[in-house]
Amino acid sequence: MSSGDRGASSSSCTSVNTVCSDGERPASLSLSSSASSVSLQDTSHSSSSSSSSSSSSLPYGAVPTYNACSSSSSSSTPKRNGSDISLDLTPLVTPGGRGGGGVCVTKVAGGILPTNGHVANQAAAAVATPRQLSRLERVMLEIVETEQAYVRDLKSIVEDYLGCIIDCGALPLKPEQVSTLFCNIEDIYEFNSDLLEDLERCPHAAAIAECFVERVSTVLCVCVCVSVAVLRECMKNQSLVRFFQERRTTLNHSLPLETYLLKPVQRILKYHLLLQELSKHFDKSDPGYEVVEDAIISMTAVAWYINDMKRKQEHAVRLQEIESLLVNWSGPDLSGFGELVLEGSFKVHRVKKERAFFLFDKMLLIAKKRLEQFVYSTHIFCCNLLLVETLKDPLCFRVSDQTIPKQLHVVQTKNQEEKRLWVHYLKRLIVENHPASLPQKVRSRFTL
Repeated sequence: MSSGDRGASSSSCTSVNTVCSDGERPASLSLSSSASSVSLQDTSHSSSSSSSSSSSSLPYGAVPTYNACSSSSSSSTPKRNGSDISLDLTPLVTPGGRGGGGVCVTKVAGGILPTNGHVANQAAAAVATPRQLSRLERVMLEIVETEQAYVRDLKSIVEDYLGCIIDCGALPLKPEQVSTLFCNIEDIYEFNSDLLEDLERCPHAAAIAECFVERVSTVLCVCVCVSVAVLRECMKNQSLVRFFQERRTTLNHSLPLETYLLKPVQRILKYHLLLQELSKHFDKSDPGYEVVEDAIISMTAVAWYINDMKRKQEHAVRLQEIESLLVNWSGPDLSGFGELVLEGSFKVHRVKKERAFFLFDKMLLIAKKRLEQFVYSTHIFCCNLLLVETLKDPLCFRVSDQTIPKQLHVVQTKNQEEKRLWVHYLKRLIVENHPASLPQKVRSRFTL
């Protein structure tokens, strides 16, 4: 199978939960929940890249590394993993401002490497007084270092997994399965390798931000998630299970392939958070601040796009599940009633067993629960839906069909929060589907 074939994939994202790299704790992928509390610990960190510095220890447990050809270190230098570079950060010139003026050099075993990539004078660096890195410099180095770790993980996926599968022709995998499984991972690897080279050459925070502004359209093109469902299907085959286990053992990975396949989505949802942290410590009066703000806007839009694609695929998958479990439904495909907005199981007055409620953009579907199946009971189109939210029981609300007034459904929720959620969306959909033209002021009251 050619590289082009392996790059072909679908354009939708899979539903994912944040899975951390080796030795890390999980974090939420949700844009809305993560934007308020930004952690600079990227999920792309691998345990092999973590180390500590002396007086300027990064709070993320990682030493920033830049590409450099270093000679053999002295006997006093601790041994690192093969992919790491022994670094001791020493400033050649104290930065002139928070915006990143001046040059901060990196002392590498055998030479000096400034952040702009040019070799500095070793004698001048030797007499420089060590100082603690500023918060802005730490964020800059964090962006570069985590990108390096991420690119190493992508390289492992391409060479250690995909390349090995291609070379091993005896595996029970069809070409289309391989193409779907690894999606366009090679394109993503190439893109992020180029992005990393640009980031490593950036001497200032504004230059780092500009890299993202220039590449935002390309990010959208390459950010297509792999199908983890295909991998789970493959794991039903014992020979494939043994193959993936052997690869994992050989590569000394503590986490399975599925974790690595989710990294592109995890990483792209981190960019706007890192840039926001960069902006916090960037002096607004310094030149280039506008570039940082533009980068935040661009990458936040990308994050919203990815979350929206993820949500739509989750809806499509769940819709298929409901249709496969729904009994006695004689209507059209449920997809014709819009997206699935809410679902839940409730006690209904004068009914012994709980009822399952599925609220779509255009219809409320009510079904009886029978083991794993849903037996169709009734439905109410949102354009005919009537809602009474204030009843004697504070946890109850009532829905009915104005075309069939005698069919009333008094629903008991588990708590006030659940009731508020359902009442809000029921009101909103009643307004959106109302046959009459309502004033915008009325409509806006029910819009989140």
